[in-house]
Order: sequence, then structure tokens, then C-alpha cells
Amino acid sequence: MTISMHRQIQFLVVFLLMSSISALYFHIQETEKKCFIEEIPDQTMVTGNYKVEMFDEQKNTFVPTLVGLGMLVQVKDPEEKELLSRMYAAEGRFTFTSHTSGEHQICLHSNSTAWFGGGKLRVHLDIQVGDHAIDYQDVANKEKLSELQIRVRQLLEQVEQIQKEQNYQRYREERFRQTSESTNQRVLYWALAQTFVLLLTGLWQMRHLKGFFEAKKLV
Repeated sequence: MTISMHRQIQFLVVFLLMSSISALYFHIQETEKKCFIEEIPDQTMVTGNYKVEMFDEQKNTFVPTLVGLGMLVQVKDPEEKELLSRMYAAEGRFTFTSHTSGEHQICLHSNSTAWFGGGKLRVHLDIQVGDHAIDYQDVANKEKLSELQIRVRQLLEQVEQIQKEQNYQRYREERFRQTSESTNQRVLYWALAQTFVLLLTGLWQMRHLKGFFEAKKLV
């Protein structure tokens, strides 16, 4: 096995281990809105699993929420276009597919109408991007695939996800390069403008001093 191939395999393993899976929990008030930014390549499936708990002051711990409390999930793409806006139960799952590469905004807030912020909520959120958002066991059952077939399909989709990530990184590099070139050009124009102003100021001062000396008959 060549060194180049060995490095490619290492890169693949590292990528698979570091694939986009983010699990966390956070605290909000009943009427508070919480948003997250997720960088997602185009044509990529994203799945979010969440569970909401409410703080019980008597038990001094978080317990399952009351019946009727729901969560509104809103997703916007980098162009501020709404990809998802739907009311879910206190525990559920939402799914959407990106159409453009870039930063996607994912917001969650409850349907509570409590005054003065209401009670305290704990939201468990698990966001999965790419092939990790696909339930391969469900796919295997529906399409009646063998374990080998489903494994091959999973590897192919992981390779496709790697290509999407690489394309997105190239897009980010190109955008950064364009921003850098634009900034350098503006700095150059600003320096030229400053030089021009300094030259005009120097010429004006020389003429003013010459006129002053001539008026005083010093020259």
C-alpha cells in the first residue's frame, strides 16, 4: 500500500469519526426563542431529534412537559429563505434538505403564551447531517436489502458526503479569496487617495507660504 493511499484511508477514517453529529441540551424560558447556526453543504439531508422537559420547583428537577406544550421549528437557508416552519410536539423529530451551501439558521421556541417568561425548559437536541441522518435499518427493511448491500450503500453515500464537504470547502475558499482581493483593492485605493490628498495639501501650503512671503516682501 502506498503512502498516498494510506493517507487517503486515514483521511476517510478521520472524516467518518468527525462527521456532523452534534448532541447538546440547553435551558430556555417558556417564551424564549433559541437559534443555532449550522454550516451545511447543498443537497444534504439534516435530521434533528429533540425532547423538552420542564423544571418542577417542588421536585427541584426537570420532568416531562405538560400535555399541550409544543415546539415550533423554523429553518432558514443562507439566503433567508424558509425551508421549514412547523409546530411539533414536546418530543419529536424534524427533517429538511438543504438546497444551497452555507450557514443555515435553526430556531426552536415553544407555543407557550405564559406571561413574564413562564417556567424554565430544558431542550435536548441532536442534529445529524448527511448520511448520519438516514436510518439505514429502516431503508434495509423497506427495500429488503442484505447487510452487505446496505453497508455498500452506506459507504457510497459517505463518499458522496465527503465530496459535498470538499466542494463546500472549495466554495468557502473561493469566497474568502474574493473577499481578500476586494479588501486589498480597497486598501490600495484608500492609500492612493491619501497620497493624492497629501500632495494637494502640500502644494496648497507651498502656494500659501509663497503668497505670504511675497506679501511681506521677504522674497
